[in-house]
Amino acid sequence: MARKHVSFSTNFSFTLTQGFYMQHLSRRLFAPLVLATSCLTPSLSFAADPLPVTASFSILGDLVRVVGGDRVNVTTLVGPNEDAHAFEPKPSDAKTLLQSKLLVINGLEFEPWAKKLAASAGYKGESLVASKGVKPLAMEEEAHDSHAAKGHHHDEVDPHAWQNPENVILYVRNIAAALAKADPASAPTYQANAGAYVKELQTFDTWAKAEFAAIPADKRKVITSHDAFGYFAAKYQIKFLAPQGVSTDAEPSAKEVAELIRQIQREKIKAVFVENMSNPKLLTQLSKDAGATVGASLYADALSSADKPGATYLKMMHHNVTQLVAGMKLN
Repeated sequence: MARKHVSFSTNFSFTLTQGFYMQHLSRRLFAPLVLATSCLTPSLSFAADPLPVTASFSILGDLVRVVGGDRVNVTTLVGPNEDAHAFEPKPSDAKTLLQSKLLVINGLEFEPWAKKLAASAGYKGESLVASKGVKPLAMEEEAHDSHAAKGHHHDEVDPHAWQNPENVILYVRNIAAALAKADPASAPTYQANAGAYVKELQTFDTWAKAEFAAIPADKRKVITSHDAFGYFAAKYQIKFLAPQGVSTDAEPSAKEVAELIRQIQREKIKAVFVENMSNPKLLTQLSKDAGATVGASLYADALSSADKPGATYLKMMHHNVTQLVAGMKLN
């Protein structure tokens, strides 16, 4: 009996010890799993509910997507290859805006319809003027006079500030600050994305300067379909001539076209470009009469579709520089 009692006690003791060990081991293994799961849950929840943002036109939409990454859901009112100057909001645009937490516009009177849309829709969310802090350029006098005479006013300010990558650095930082205000939990992500993109913009700027520096100053002359490259021209010391004013819906007079033809012939300009959302008929005829050659489309106010070379802001700018340099070499 004693031996059985000892054997029973030993086995029972071992069972208790084994049970305690397994329970302790289970807790040690399970606790990190619970902790990891609890850490993942907020991210999964956040990823399923990105911040809804509305951008006025395609170029701004791209910049917001770059800064916001997967933390934002961006809707663009004026899409690729579409003209923001001639845009007329639809009832569905008001509905889209009311579902957004942030509205991003260019400002500088580029899209006056955006403020009207927000007011008529009763939008109560946050708004950002992306060009805040940009030093605006005045429109050239003759372009402004022609443009205003047709009933289109920009208060003598050129709104196309994104054509200078230094200005886009301000855009990007403004966007990051606005997203962080609307979504404080993701502020570090927005700031990191903005910082990385600023470096890309600076790299592009350095490359573009080198490309144009290789072209003699007296050869840096081109013809475009409308006057949207003022900031680009000032940045890279290029002379742009255009038969239209700042707005693409302003038709030039026969006298203006004739004067431009004489200037093209006088200055021996061969580089002629149309824009992706412009009717090429005018410049095609103009270049024929002036003996110039129409080059590839440039991107000024709108991105291209995804399968074309201007699908993002940086792709658009790389394409424009490459085409402009090739065209100026013909001068």
